[in-house]
Amino acid sequence: MILQSTNIKKKYTLTKETSLEVLKGVSVSISEGEIVSLVGPSGAGKSSLIHILGLLDRPTEGEVIFDGKDVSTLSDEKISIVRNKNIGFVFQFHHLLPEFTALENVLMPALIAGAGIAQKTDQAIALLSEVGVLNRKDHKPSELSGGEQQRVAVARALMNSPKIVFADEPSGNLDSENARQLHSLLFSMRKKYNQAFVVVTHNMDLASQSDRIITLKDGKVV
Repeated sequence: MILQSTNIKKKYTLTKETSLEVLKGVSVSISEGEIVSLVGPSGAGKSSLIHILGLLDRPTEGEVIFDGKDVSTLSDEKISIVRNKNIGFVFQFHHLLPEFTALENVLMPALIAGAGIAQKTDQAIALLSEVGVLNRKDHKPSELSGGEQQRVAVARALMNSPKIVFADEPSGNLDSENARQLHSLLFSMRKKYNQAFVVVTHNMDLASQSDRIITLKDGKVV
């Protein structure tokens, strides 16, 4: 088991008198090398859940066990280290840094982890080749198509050889053909590297191909 959450609750304070509870006691587990689709209506709490599972946010209640260790109580600094070394992210809006080339964007997680450019460039180039955009390595995001930008984002997510990758509507901004290619890419990456993927999606074709589907509704697993 690579990741486990127990009774996760998340409440946002709106005003002094009002709050919004978006997660109401969610317990899930993710195994190594597993592709899990997270589905449900808008507002069900899917993005909030993966932000907590991906250690980008903290739950109001409950605990997150990552690789056998309770990370819920770690300091922000220690959580950042665990996240950078072990977790990759692909978002609907690719969040590539506009002033950097595709290659530089892919290298960024390694640089944040303290690695040198020289020792990681070959790995970044190999990843760009694997996702099919090596010929675009010196181009900035504004010079790439939407599909190419997402492929660079996938390569970036894999840069530190994470144990798990979270993808939040990764094909939501793509046309049907680019979405199909991106889905195929995620499955081929899992096959090659045996990383777990948790994919938030409204695309039921993608969800049906995954190993398991978790459905959220009104902040609970159904």
